[in-house]
Amino acid sequence: MTRGNQRERDRERAQARNGGKGKGKDDGLTPEQRRERDAKALQEKAAKKAAGAAGNAGGKSNNKK
Repeated sequence: MTRGNQRERDRERAQARNGGKGKGKDDGLTPEQRRERDAKALQEKAAKKAAGAAGNAGGKSNNKK
């Protein structure tokens, strides 16, 4: 049994709901620029996590019961 054009219509409706945004990495960056951006974000995340861990060095904040 086939679905006819229902699948196609559903895709069109979903695209309209998402404002016409489709899948893809069209952010205007080259792969090298994207790598640099991602590396910087990871470094910031690691620094934030390290700062949080240093702040909780005195006692544990995970109070699971």
